[in-house]
Amino acid sequence: MSPFTIDLWATRPVFLPGHRIRVEISSTNFPRFDRNLTTSEDQATGTRGQTARQTILHDQRYPSHIVLPVIPR
Repeated sequence: MSPFTIDLWATRPVFLPGHRIRVEISSTNFPRFDRNLTTSEDQATGTRGQTARQTILHDQRYPSHIVLPVIPR
């Protein structure tokens, strides 16, 4: 598998002591971005949506991780 880099643009959340974060993996972010039916139908005129499944592998063979840089204030 190839590594994926996901650009989070210019987000700068501040995590204070005791804060937690949650990571959600999704195929779509409608209505922020154009809809994604996860089918091969035309995105503008398609009517059939299909459930998509994402799999994140995390073991010795696939050591998935997230890098959260710390930027001093």
